[in-house]
Amino acid sequence: MSVRQNRILIFGAGVIGSIYAMKFIEAGLDVTMFARSNRFKALKENGLQYSEKGVVKSIKVNVIDKLENDDVYDFIFVTVRYDQSESALLALKDNQSKNIVTMTNSSIGFSTWQDIVGDRLLPAFPGFGGQIKDGILHARIPPKFLIANMFGEISGLGTERVKNLAKLFKTAKLPYAINKDMKAYLITHSISDIALLGGLYFENKINGEKTARTRETAHKITITLKAYLRAIQKAGVSINPSAFKIVLKFPNLILEFFFMMWLRTKMVKDMMLPDYAGSANNEVVKLNNDLLKFLSQNHITP
Repeated sequence: MSVRQNRILIFGAGVIGSIYAMKFIEAGLDVTMFARSNRFKALKENGLQYSEKGVVKSIKVNVIDKLENDDVYDFIFVTVRYDQSESALLALKDNQSKNIVTMTNSSIGFSTWQDIVGDRLLPAFPGFGGQIKDGILHARIPPKFLIANMFGEISGLGTERVKNLAKLFKTAKLPYAINKDMKAYLITHSISDIALLGGLYFENKINGEKTARTRETAHKITITLKAYLRAIQKAGVSINPSAFKIVLKFPNLILEFFFMMWLRTKMVKDMMLPDYAGSANNEVVKLNNDLLKFLSQNHITP
C-alpha cells in the first residue's frame, strides 16, 4: 500500500504515547494509535481524553489493536517501558515500515533491538511525562531548557530521516535536540532513573512518604548515582549530557541536601510515589540488571 506523508503510528497508548498522539493530531498529522484491552476500548469509545488547565477535553484518534505487515507508516514510535521494548519490537519485526523510533531507556545499547528490526531502528527519548487517571491524560511538558525530546542515529550521522523527524517535532511545537551519541545518553539517563526511582524502594516495596523524605534515601540516591557514573566512564561510555559530570565533583553532603529537597517536591509526592514509581519498578529492575551485566562484561564492578 502507498505511504502518505507524515503517517505516524504510536505503538503504545500509555502516558508517553498519548502525549505524542495528542500533539501530533493537534498539528494536523495523520496519527494512528496501537492499543490493547481496556485502553483500546476507551480510546475507541471516548477518543483521547486529556486535562488542560483543569478542563477535560477529548480529541478523536484512529486506534487499532492489530497491525498488518503491509500497513506502512513513515514513522512508528515505540512508546513502551524498557522491560516491554523487546516484545514490542518483535511485534513490529515483519511490518514493512522503514523507521522505528524507540522512545525508551536502554542501559546496554541497541544490539539486541537491532537484531530484531535492523537498521530501521532510530533511538530516542521523550521530553515529558505525566499520568493517566481514570482514562484521562494529565501531561507534564517542561520547557526546553530543562529537557527536550532527544534522538539521533546510532552512527551519530545527520541522516535524512533525522531531519524529517526533527520537522515532525517542529510541526508539533515539541522541543527537541539531536544527540550524536544516543547510546551514551540513554545509559546516562538510565543511571539517573536507577538511582532516583530505585531510591524510592526498600526491599521491593515503595517507600512511604515519610521514609522517602529521609536523608538515608537521599544518601542512597547519591551513592548509587556517583558509583554508576564512575563505572560507565571506566567502561568507556561518555557521560552524556556532559553536565552530569558535575555530580562527581559535588561533595556528598551537597548532593544529599539537593535530593532531600527533590524528595519533598509535589511531583514525587503526587506522581512518582503513588503512580509512576510503582509501574516503573519492573523497568528499573531490568535497567539495573542489564547495566550490571554490561559493566561485568567490561570487568567493572560499581
